[in-house]
Amino acid sequence: MCDSLIVDSRKSVGNTLLRKYLTYSSMSLNSGKSAPYKSQMSEQKTTKAIFWISLLIATVILYWFYGIVPRYGPARDQSAFDWIIYKSAISGSDYRGYLVILLGTLLYIVSYRTLQPRVAMGALPFILLGSSWVLWGWQVAKMLAFPLFFFWLAIPLPGFQQATTHLQLLATSMAHHGSGLFGVETYVEGTKVLPIKGNWEPLDIAAGCSGIRSLMALLMISAAWAYIAKMALWKKVFLFLMAFPLAILGNALRVISIFVIAEYGDAKWAAGTWHDWSGLLLFYPFSLLILLMLHSLLEGGLPWKKASQRQLRRVSVTRSDVSKSVISEL
Repeated sequence: MCDSLIVDSRKSVGNTLLRKYLTYSSMSLNSGKSAPYKSQMSEQKTTKAIFWISLLIATVILYWFYGIVPRYGPARDQSAFDWIIYKSAISGSDYRGYLVILLGTLLYIVSYRTLQPRVAMGALPFILLGSSWVLWGWQVAKMLAFPLFFFWLAIPLPGFQQATTHLQLLATSMAHHGSGLFGVETYVEGTKVLPIKGNWEPLDIAAGCSGIRSLMALLMISAAWAYIAKMALWKKVFLFLMAFPLAILGNALRVISIFVIAEYGDAKWAAGTWHDWSGLLLFYPFSLLILLMLHSLLEGGLPWKKASQRQLRRVSVTRSDVSKSVISEL
């Protein structure tokens, strides 16, 4: 390639000029490539320096407010770290709680790396439970475990959101077949239910009518109900899990009532007023009544009557013990 450009084999003048030209061109290309690279490297170094300086400043500020400034304790003469150590020493704390705090911290780091704020919200009960375990011992932490993890039911989980489509299809199918039991003939197009003979407009089972909100609300109610109930653990778990079929069945009954009223009554009132109020007037009374029936079946009677019987049994045992002690003294 070089010989085709310049041919001078006698005095090598052309080859000398060619080498000078190629050397100058390569230097120009290298200088053109190195300028953006050097600027990029300088920007990265500046970013790292800003990060470490900011981290150092934040560490110093946190240590100042929580490790030096006296704001805690009975006399307000202890720092936050000194108060934690003092509180742990006098309350018989258990340092195993630090493992739970570490688990919550790791979950928070995972949420930061994966950009999942739900994981960070789910880590909060672990941090609070571990802190109470360290400060006040296992007995207090055990009492706080359910209220803290009850917070999980307030987190919108992605699995439940993805289940909305399946719940829509299930609610549509159950409403179609269930309304047929009341003489309302319909046919289905996707999530839309259309009448065959009625004069009412087609009704679409939207995402809000899938029952996902009712399911989450009923899960919270059944969890609190099972926690308060005085029964065996497996009965508590069974009562809690029954929220899933009850929510699906109750929501289907609500949607069926809308179709029946639209067929035999006022279609506009059914799609408007009754649609908005049927959850409070039909779904929750039905679901709570079924929960009460299940509780009574598991306990062998109504809960308040069983509680009174247990109380009477305790009183009779106490009196018999007192009478026996009196007779022994005589």
